Amino acid sequence: MSDFLRDTADRLRSSWQAVRDRLTGAVPSTGDDADHKYLPWIVAVIFVLVVVYYPVGMLLNNRIADDLDVKPAPAFDVQGGSKAVAVAATIVARDADQWLPNAPFWHPAAALDNAPNFQLGTIYAVSRFVLEVGDYLGRVRGSSAIDANLDRAVGLLKYDGTTWYWGQGNIIPKPKAESQYREAVEHLAAYNREVGAGTSTYDKRADNLIAFLDRVAADLGSASAELDARAQEGGGYLNFHADDVFYNTKGKLYGYYVILNALGEDFAVVIKEKQASGIYADMLTSLRTAAGMDPLIVVNGDPDALTMPSHLRALGFPLLRARIQMRELGDILQK
Repeated sequence: MSDFLRDTADRLRSSWQAVRDRLTGAVPSTGDDADHKYLPWIVAVIFVLVVVYYPVGMLLNNRIADDLDVKPAPAFDVQGGSKAVAVAATIVARDADQWLPNAPFWHPAAALDNAPNFQLGTIYAVSRFVLEVGDYLGRVRGSSAIDANLDRAVGLLKYDGTTWYWGQGNIIPKPKAESQYREAVEHLAAYNREVGAGTSTYDKRADNLIAFLDRVAADLGSASAELDARAQEGGGYLNFHADDVFYNTKGKLYGYYVILNALGEDFAVVIKEKQASGIYADMLTSLRTAAGMDPLIVVNGDPDALTMPSHLRALGFPLLRARIQMRELGDILQK
């Protein structure tokens, strides 16, 4: 249960106690009864919010879009373009249409934490990929200027995902996060069309793939450290922040998996020439295993616990295995 629901439930109990005391005579009647005539209605409204509106709304909005077999949408899948750029645009467009991390307090999704953290992790992975495309794949050996569409997309994807007109301490209204992400999708689509038309660069060289693998491996190292730090807190079922880290990391792994899976198609010739098909497939399997984890309840128990295992450490194992395989893959591609 989130802190929001716990606080609301406490307020409901206090209000109901006041009504019960008034009705049973536990509290003497005074001339101020008129001040309390609306109290039952207030309790009723809070009851509906706690028992109906928020719980049902949370169930309807708690959608974790972790389709591991997602394919590029036809609108972005350009002949001669990049499959990875197309699938990146696809998952950003999908999430932007049902964006949850910036839900205002009156929206049921404001009480969610798993799905919003998953979306933030996914967007982060896509932003890292687009940054690498702009710095390496989208240039001719780094000597040319960054593609304008990629440059714009990178900035938009780094926008604070929790911003809803008024974000973190903002007084002046700002654009909502999902509007920025939709604009980023437009720039990614424009870039991919230019790649297909041969007017923009998408340099499918081994060293460019190595550069991206290095960035992902470094990021997974940071993610594993965060998992470990949270896992050491323990708490079993009572660690209410363990699921935040779990699903944010799962989101990153999901984003990296679908992008690297598509990059395998983009770089199929290079991977085959370097005889790296086997290790590439193994790396994808490890990422898929991690990204596909979805426990009913995230438990942060001891590593050797019988009834309360640590899901954070369980997620960390395939994550680290994928990271090792990325390093091995990079060594093979360099030969």
